[in-house]
Amino acid sequence: MSETQCDVAPPVTPADENGGANWSVLATAGLLAACGGSGSGSGTSSAPPTTVTPTPTPAAPAITAAQASRFLQQATFGATTAEIARVQTLGFNAWITDQASQPRTAHWDWLVANNYAGTATMNNATGFDNSMWRQIITEPGQLRQRVGMALSEIMVIGVDGVNLSWRQMNGGAWLDVLLDNALGNFRTLMERVTYLPAMASFLTYLGNRRANATTGSQPDENYARELMQLFTLGLYRLNADGTLQLANGQPIETYTQTDVTQLARVFTGLVLDSTDNTTPDRYRRPLIFNNGIRETGASTFLGATVPAGSDGPTALRIALDTIFGHPNLPPFIARQLIQRLVTSNPSPAYVGRVAAVFSDNGQGVRGDLLATVRAILLDSEARGDATLTSTSGGKLREPVIRLANWARAFGATSAGGLWPIGDTSSTTTRLGQSYGRSGSVFNFFRPGYTPPNTAIANANLVAPEFQITNDVTVVAYVNYMQATIQNGIASDVRADYSPLTAIAGDSAALVDQVNLLLTANQLSAATVAAIRAAVDSIATTATNAAQNRVYTAILLTMAAPEYLVQR
Repeated sequence: MSETQCDVAPPVTPADENGGANWSVLATAGLLAACGGSGSGSGTSSAPPTTVTPTPTPAAPAITAAQASRFLQQATFGATTAEIARVQTLGFNAWITDQASQPRTAHWDWLVANNYAGTATMNNATGFDNSMWRQIITEPGQLRQRVGMALSEIMVIGVDGVNLSWRQMNGGAWLDVLLDNALGNFRTLMERVTYLPAMASFLTYLGNRRANATTGSQPDENYARELMQLFTLGLYRLNADGTLQLANGQPIETYTQTDVTQLARVFTGLVLDSTDNTTPDRYRRPLIFNNGIRETGASTFLGATVPAGSDGPTALRIALDTIFGHPNLPPFIARQLIQRLVTSNPSPAYVGRVAAVFSDNGQGVRGDLLATVRAILLDSEARGDATLTSTSGGKLREPVIRLANWARAFGATSAGGLWPIGDTSSTTTRLGQSYGRSGSVFNFFRPGYTPPNTAIANANLVAPEFQITNDVTVVAYVNYMQATIQNGIASDVRADYSPLTAIAGDSAALVDQVNLLLTANQLSAATVAAIRAAVDSIATTATNAAQNRVYTAILLTMAAPEYLVQR
């Protein structure tokens, strides 16, 4: 059962279709969501004075292992036996609080300690993937890691598109900014991302110059546009619940081209704080303003004006404060964080509840990301059991998250300590996605993507992750996971299957444990029976029987529709 409930009925949406338990499920799986309900009551008595024994407050229902595992699928990069027990002991809310204080090794510091900041790696991104995989698989602050990835898919860079030396260090600095602020305040995050050399390079405002009347050149508008369109506000005005505001039946634009042009003037003059290219250190430090190329005239956008003569930091502060205070920001960010953690199609009521917390955390603070994430994860559309059988929510698991699920569930370690998993973006031999390696600022997939000519489209739903899903990537994923489950990666990253091989002779116990860790016991009876039959087809007396029975149980579970669609 959930720790919180709501009294909002689930939205009525057209029914979707789910694929059967087959190897091409990624092309047809439906996405599900729901909102539970609860009620409360009280009474009074006019009886003569007597000794009244207060009715004890019922204890919160115990969290089952399956409920804890399901929570961890949304809040982390995957459940482990130990973390399931921890959630059961602490409860959902206290676990979230505890996670906010968990330590983290900075990407930058790890890269330096492992010799990725030297001249040998100056002209490549070597080491970035190592640091990224190590963190999402092993770091104890898993909530911060999962929210950090969600933010990385909103405030996007791709390390290969950073036109600076030491791309791995720039990528590490970007992830450190996201992770350091993932459970902090969104306004602080906006500012630190804006002053980040990697972002300035990726979105081409590093060294951005004011207009030149002689040549006719104008300030680069890239960051001004993407900051509003992709990072904070979106293209169209939103109601507080994320639904579109309409005029004569048409959506209303959030900003105009004039707003973009005027805002771009604010992002002129930003440069690196040093010309020293013997170390990557300047890529970790905030940009500074070069007044010789900065626009000093007035700029007006989104109803606000930066006065003429304002210094660079003041102008930038006014711009970011204006965007931060815009009414679109809470529902825009709330919806995308819900999509990344819980469900692709949250109801307007769900978005509205979360956006309200983003607007005010209960103490008058706007942009509190920890409070926002808490609201997302404790909402009845995340915790309610109705989600498991409804036809309007859930999400396709991202390929990167699937690999991390395997590594965490089965105790993968790196023999050399360097986690050489590498770039997994190949669509033919690997996952078709690699964290931090998007080819554009639009991420691997768009939040409003709908696969055309599908039951999902017919139901007017979205399914962002299907944008990187096709026949080729389905086959590549299964083949890659088969080799990974059995052989590990690069003769270095290997799982510890000893807890499973100990019970491998009992197919029911084996499949039940894999089911709990990977799907929160969401495999259907038919799928469980099919996997057990496959496991039992391997005689317990055969050579390497225990290992092969384990490999089969894990691979077939990770190919099952009930795993691929996170509910």
